[in-house]
Amino acid sequence: MYLKALEIQGFKSFPDKTVLTFDQDITAIVGPNGSGKSNISDAIRWVMGEQSTKALRGGKMEDVIFGGTQRRKQLGFAEVSLVLDNSGRLFDMEESEVMVTRRYYRSGESEYFINRHAVRLRDVNELFMDTGLGREGYSIIGQGKIDEILSVKSADRREVFEEAAGISRYRHRKEEAERKLERTQENLVRINDKIDELELQVEPLRAQSEKARKYLVLRDELRGLEISVWLDQLDRLRSSARKLLSDYDNAVRQKGEAQQALESLYAAAEGYAAQMREKDMEAEGIRFQMQQRQADANECERAVAVLKARIQSNLENADRVRRELEAQEGRAGSISGQIAERQARLTEIAGRMEALQAERAAAEEAGRQVSQSAGTLQAELEALRQKEAVETASAAEARALLSALAAAAQELLDRDEAVRQELAEGEQKLSVTREEAARAGKELAKAREDRDSLLNIISGYTMRLDSREKKARAAEEAHVKLQMEENAVASRIHMLAEMEKLYEGYSKAVKLVMGEAERGNLKHIHGPVAGLIHVPDRYAVAVEIALGGAMQHVVVDSEADGKAAIQYLKRRDGGRCTFLPLNTIRPSDFRERGAAQEPGFVGLGDELVEFDPRYAKIFSNLLGRTVIAEDMDAAIAMARKYGHRFKIVTLDGQVLNPGGSMTGGSVSRSAGILSRANELERLQTQSEAIRAQRAEAQRAVEEARRERTAAAYELETAQAQRRELEDSILKLEERGAHFAQMLESQETQRGELRGELEQIEARSRRTEEDTRNARARIQALEGSAAALHTEAEGKAAGQDDLKARMEQVNENAARLNLELAALEAEQAASRQALSELESLRADITGDRAERETMLAQFQEKNGTLTAQIGEKESVLQTIREENREKEEAIQRLNQEKLALEGERNRADRESRDKNAELLSMEREVSVLEQKKVAAELEEKQILDKLWETYQLSHEAARTQRQTLESIPKAQRRIGELKRAISGLGNINLDAIEEFQRVNERYTYLTGQRDDVQKSKTELERVIADITGEMKAIFAQQFSIINQAFGETFLELFGGGKATLELEDETDILNCGIEIRVQPPGKALKVLSLLSGGEKAFVAIALYFAILKVRPTPFCVMDEIEAALDDANVTRFARYLRQMADRTQFIVITHRRGTMEEADVLYGVTMQEQGISRLLTINLNDVEAELKIK
Repeated sequence: MYLKALEIQGFKSFPDKTVLTFDQDITAIVGPNGSGKSNISDAIRWVMGEQSTKALRGGKMEDVIFGGTQRRKQLGFAEVSLVLDNSGRLFDMEESEVMVTRRYYRSGESEYFINRHAVRLRDVNELFMDTGLGREGYSIIGQGKIDEILSVKSADRREVFEEAAGISRYRHRKEEAERKLERTQENLVRINDKIDELELQVEPLRAQSEKARKYLVLRDELRGLEISVWLDQLDRLRSSARKLLSDYDNAVRQKGEAQQALESLYAAAEGYAAQMREKDMEAEGIRFQMQQRQADANECERAVAVLKARIQSNLENADRVRRELEAQEGRAGSISGQIAERQARLTEIAGRMEALQAERAAAEEAGRQVSQSAGTLQAELEALRQKEAVETASAAEARALLSALAAAAQELLDRDEAVRQELAEGEQKLSVTREEAARAGKELAKAREDRDSLLNIISGYTMRLDSREKKARAAEEAHVKLQMEENAVASRIHMLAEMEKLYEGYSKAVKLVMGEAERGNLKHIHGPVAGLIHVPDRYAVAVEIALGGAMQHVVVDSEADGKAAIQYLKRRDGGRCTFLPLNTIRPSDFRERGAAQEPGFVGLGDELVEFDPRYAKIFSNLLGRTVIAEDMDAAIAMARKYGHRFKIVTLDGQVLNPGGSMTGGSVSRSAGILSRANELERLQTQSEAIRAQRAEAQRAVEEARRERTAAAYELETAQAQRRELEDSILKLEERGAHFAQMLESQETQRGELRGELEQIEARSRRTEEDTRNARARIQALEGSAAALHTEAEGKAAGQDDLKARMEQVNENAARLNLELAALEAEQAASRQALSELESLRADITGDRAERETMLAQFQEKNGTLTAQIGEKESVLQTIREENREKEEAIQRLNQEKLALEGERNRADRESRDKNAELLSMEREVSVLEQKKVAAELEEKQILDKLWETYQLSHEAARTQRQTLESIPKAQRRIGELKRAISGLGNINLDAIEEFQRVNERYTYLTGQRDDVQKSKTELERVIADITGEMKAIFAQQFSIINQAFGETFLELFGGGKATLELEDETDILNCGIEIRVQPPGKALKVLSLLSGGEKAFVAIALYFAILKVRPTPFCVMDEIEAALDDANVTRFARYLRQMADRTQFIVITHRRGTMEEADVLYGVTMQEQGISRLLTINLNDVEAELKIK
């Protein structure tokens, strides 16, 4: 194995990608001081995992990245790759070539790669461990390594010898095992503490658990007996309730028959009323016909009046026509005189028009001559004005250029101001940078003060963590208690919800109907009355008693829906059920409104409950005539005052029935069908409150845990801060260097801005010169344009004279045209008037004959109108006779209506009698219903006890029923069991589970303690084995290295002797190592008594001895022979050649003797300041070419 190549990019003074290739011989890297040749050894050290910036000759890791020069910007990352030959499989990898790469970004991120696969730093360290390579090995030997060997502290030399002995991997494993052992010991202490705590709980919980188990045995026996006794009572109660139910059903049936008879009477009365309405409608129809005929008669009378008026109008028109004939005789003579006057005027107008037309022709000829002269003058004027426009446009362009130059001058002025402002800001930034540098110095002093106060802070954080631990435990206990309470309420809610879902407490028929409706087989089923109503707790008992059996009535949409449900019950033999169709149920009318003012009046039953408005008629029917009273006294007083006409129920469930009967006694306080929903709602509210409390408790637990975590974090942070403060001081120093760079950058920027100011001033001068030239051109162009304008004005004046002459000619022509037009208009008007006069004269002649014809027509029309009046009077007589007949028909219908009204009154009397009979039946049904309700309540009490005591429904309880010898004997045993349970005292049922949990925890921790103890023993054994193996290997290798050291020393020094000695041979793994040497011709000395050159040569001899015993694949030596004289350099170089067959050497040197022994020379130069470049010379090729050696 050997080093094949080194690739560097962005590392220190190598910004560009640089590749160094190596052969299996000696390579020397040479160059002047400061050229960057030692950066190559730093690059190799860095890529092999070096983390110390001091070892890399820097202040911070960012310093390894190329920092830029005056000509080149800084880079954002540094990357170095090491290519190693692995054909000998030194590394446990299949590849024959291994590339190790390290990349570091200026942001602080670091990456490692092996064969271009991302790995950890640990993986890189393990790759080189025990190979002599790596940051702790001896493959890179510089002045630092020489100093380590020559250190006064002999213990500092151990790392080199351990790596050479090959026990670094063992030491790493031993340290890891010791860390595991320390953690195991801590776990063992923690487990023992928990076991001690649990031992205090186990025995008390054991006693409580046994007591709880005994209680459970007694409780189970008591449970079986009580369930069986209660079921026996329930069976006897149901047996007696069946006869009561049969009587109740018969009474309801009879009540239904009476109700049907009453409804028949109501229907008969309604039939008579319908016939009466029909008679009224028929009479009303006849009256409507009479009104229509009377309207026809009125129309005839109006028509006769109109005809008579038209006759009178015709007579008046005839008289007017006669008068007009007499007037026309005088007008005919006047029209003939006017015609003669018009003809004379037309002759005069024709003569005048001929004279005007001759005058107009002369004026038009003069106008043509003036127009021709004006055209010639206009052409000359347009040419002058065109030249003037060209000059004016050129002047405008010059002015635009002048504006552009002004804008450019302003822009330069603005930039000058901006640059000067930037200069001022730069000065301000420079001042700020200096202030920040001073502040960094203050922060450095503050960091040192903080370091001294951290110990007190850590003590306070420790006390705070203990307090937060106690608070967290208390919050967790409170949360567990609320959780148990919430579970109990949730169990009760689940039980009540199941009862609601299963319609517990409803009859079998109701359950069957609702089940079928929920499956979608019965339509339009709204549900039982009790499920459609919400009753406040205060009125629950009163409303439940008032409703009685009606709570189990089922509301449906129509009779058809009720019929379908009844047929279903008949098919299933499911019992009986009452259905309330929404479309037929009538609301009750409570007329005794004065009762609301009576003492103790609470309200009407349907007004004290809440329900969907759709069911208003249902609950009005059921509760609309039921008054809720405060107590029995108020109810009795109210019933007496209103004659026992309505039902009254007190708040505690006592009933005063219509008619005077009373029902009362004790009422079960357990949850009924109505109050069950209220209890469920109340429990849900309680559950939400508990849930809110538990959420608050959970938040308290989380807060306590956060505080505990925060306290632990604060403690950990404080402990970490002590270690970080030194790093903070280093960062503050780095900030100072950063500020220095900023100052330099700001000075450079200031110089650039000053140079830009000079450029701006030069451009401003050029702009001023261009502006002067533009103004001169504008002045010349404007003068030329003014001269052309003056000449054009002269031409325009001559044109104005021609225009005046032309206007005079045009005005004369216009006057003549206007006068001609006026004469033409007068001529046309005279001709029109003459035509009209002649036409009027002809009309007067023809109009006379027409008017005589009109007189004859008026006489003819009056004869026709007289005949029409006779026809209308005949129709009017017919209508009057028809209306007399219709009045007789109305009188007959009124008599028939009176007969029907008598029949309806008879039916009303019979319905009142039947209604009284029905009320009697309703009272009987009510009494039976109260007995039925009382039986149901007693049954409910037993079922409630089953549920409240044991959370069992009737069906579930029957599965746990036992066969009893006798009820009295069972009841006596129940008493004995209750006394025995009472004698046990307080029972903690949770103790069973708690004991099991704690005992399991105790058993688990005990086993865990044993496992941890075994792990501890095993780790101690492993550490002992590793230690023993390390001692054996180190002792063996140390002896070999010691012998090799003596031989190497003898060869290099040409005599003398050298030995290595352990300071404490009983502790060879930890003791220091002493180097004793005796140069030729001198006494035996310790290392510290030698000269500087001798010390360096001894260190070189020791490293050569180590390489002889455990050769590394390659070795980098960075000017380690610098302190030697020329003779010793020659010896060093020859020995280097002697060992080159086992180890590849890369030597950084400036000594001639070392260079001469090298096979390849890499020259490092710095042609550009701050940037290193390579020059390669293969000396073997040179020797072959020059045929020298």
